Amino acid sequence: MLNINDKAPEFTLKDKDGKEVRLSDFIGKRIVLYFYPKDNTPGCTRQACAFAGIYGEFQKKGVEVIGISRDSIASHVKFAEKYNLPFTLLSDPELEAIKSYGVWQEKKMYGKTSFGVVRTTFIIDKDGRIEKIMPKVKPDTNAAEILEWL
Repeated sequence: MLNINDKAPEFTLKDKDGKEVRLSDFIGKRIVLYFYPKDNTPGCTRQACAFAGIYGEFQKKGVEVIGISRDSIASHVKFAEKYNLPFTLLSDPELEAIKSYGVWQEKKMYGKTSFGVVRTTFIIDKDGRIEKIMPKVKPDTNAAEILEWL
């Protein structure tokens, strides 16, 4: 389990253009790192669009927004184009970052138990340390809550 002030786990994942992105590429910048279950699902779409809608405000504060899910690069391309998402989406099909951040958890839905990504947001400071952890966030209000907190 990660805690406030822990060093954020390093990862190397591919973005929607197939380019490798490392967490360490962002040292010197604050990051909103949000994990979400699946592209093009209602909640995940609302969350991504909420971030997109106020992305300019994050940029004014020098904050980078990064979304991570298990989806493929091709899925991220379609998702980003369909909803005009201006921020980085990373593909984690092997669960590298998802597991290292502890967001791969048992979930119960309609009486069935399965494992999946629990919608969670981390704010990482300029030195790569975790400033804030927001577990089980609401897709509609997550982006605005973070902006207000910043």
